[in-house]
Amino acid sequence: MIPVDITSVITILTRTPATIRELVANLEDNWLHANEGPDTWSPHEVVAHLIFCEQTDWIPRMRIILDDASDKKFIPFDRAGHFAIAAGRSIDSLLHQFEQLRLENILILVAADLTEEDLRKEGIHPAFGPVTLGQLLASWVAHDMTHISQIARIIAKQYEVEVGPWKAYMRILNNE
Repeated sequence: MIPVDITSVITILTRTPATIRELVANLEDNWLHANEGPDTWSPHEVVAHLIFCEQTDWIPRMRIILDDASDKKFIPFDRAGHFAIAAGRSIDSLLHQFEQLRLENILILVAADLTEEDLRKEGIHPAFGPVTLGQLLASWVAHDMTHISQIARIIAKQYEVEVGPWKAYMRILNNE
């Protein structure tokens, strides 16, 4: 395992918007709105979810942790909050908004000039209890990778039948 390193965190978080753009830009609507079944998201909805996280999750929670106030409780995250963002929007519009918000949040993160001591400071997650800023930042990176992987999996699964017997060798199609 690699300890949380703010330089690496910023590098990875900075790359996510371009990675996602490469995966979904110029895809036809049937690819953008495909999902993995009931109660799953499409690539279009994943991008909207990432926007909602940029607005309501990572930086707001970092600010709560770093604030001198005694109340360190995080506001619960609305897991359906992104649906309103996705409604009626083109993928290009969503990608642009995600890129802008991520850039703004990276600039805030850089300006915070975080120390090792800051990374150990705690906030109170509504489900997990005490969490550190280091854990929050590591989760932000892992969250990005989760959704990049999710988009790739959704795209791959559209050819789940068409790959024929090769499916046996395609871990992404076998939920591995």
